[in-house]
Amino acid sequence: MKVQLVATCMFGLERFLGEEIDALGCRRLETIDGRVTFEGDAADAARANVNLRCAERVLLKVGSFEARTFTELFDATKSLPWEDYIGRNDAFPVRGHSVKSTLFSVSDCQSIMKKAIVDRLSSKYGIKWFEETGITYQIEFFILRDLVTVMLDLSGMGLHKRGYRPAAGAAPLRETLAAALVLNSRPRENVLLWDPFCGSGTIPIEASMIMTHRAPGMNRAFAGEAYAFLPPGIWDAARTEARDAVDDATAFEAYGSDTDARVLEFARENAKRAGVDSRIKFFEADARKIKKPVDRRGTVICNPPYGERMMTSSEVESLYREVGKAFSALSPWQIYILSSYPSFERFYGAKADKVRKLYNGMIPCNLYQYFKNPDRTGNKKF
Repeated sequence: MKVQLVATCMFGLERFLGEEIDALGCRRLETIDGRVTFEGDAADAARANVNLRCAERVLLKVGSFEARTFTELFDATKSLPWEDYIGRNDAFPVRGHSVKSTLFSVSDCQSIMKKAIVDRLSSKYGIKWFEETGITYQIEFFILRDLVTVMLDLSGMGLHKRGYRPAAGAAPLRETLAAALVLNSRPRENVLLWDPFCGSGTIPIEASMIMTHRAPGMNRAFAGEAYAFLPPGIWDAARTEARDAVDDATAFEAYGSDTDARVLEFARENAKRAGVDSRIKFFEADARKIKKPVDRRGTVICNPPYGERMMTSSEVESLYREVGKAFSALSPWQIYILSSYPSFERFYGAKADKVRKLYNGMIPCNLYQYFKNPDRTGNKKF
């Protein structure tokens, strides 16, 4: 049986997420900011949760309709076959978002949709009161330009929570964004990957998981495992498939360095939990003074302080100037730097070959990409 699934992601990661969905063998139906709708079967619902590196959640689409009034919202929600999913004792909280729509009050929409679902289930089960003590089916809605999409959350905890990072530094990079940064760099087996601002190690860990084909969700649980309408065997089958795909034969190696010895201990522990500690060399070093290893091809991917939560503006500007000088000596390595700081290129000392707009949480950022590197990356200086 074919189902429609919705994978959500951080803004800017839609292309990477779409390519991952293609690799699973599913058919993309629609891509909008922050989400990709695709078609698959029930087994693909589990496979998507286990395997997608850039998705925040995977949801099952129950239905969609236009609604500009609360009456339309109530009637259309009630018309959906909720009894196919939710039992008489189950819990079904409602949450959602509304963007550029007539029905802009999320709390009112939640209340009306909840009443509509109760009304539908009451008529099907012949009861008026729902204790909601059973399985929790989290209902999600998304209203965009008056088009309402109603879904069931299959993931539970956000998919960025892989399970390997219980402890992190002061400004941790979300795992899904780190994976996208690595995928964007097109990592290769014979090219060293180095994060000189590694913190709790997220970038080198995600890179090592990618290069050893370790699925990000194969060691965690999902809300959909409790859903009675899904075949119970699909989750174990997805994990078995993922574990069979792990390939430790690669010679890929990553470095993670930082000035904070304490956070490096967290990084080592995280890498061990992720099963990639043998791939990563963590060590204490100042990014402003790093030296290129002899006869090594390499790629730098990093997320230095922006001045949002760590360091003052003047400290950040000084850091970027010194890092720019240090990184220029890494030629001809490729450099990828994520920053939200205004005029980053001016302080770094070189104009990027390419800039990609991304978001780190709610912070709008740019990924500055330096590909050429014969002389200070061959780029225009400021």
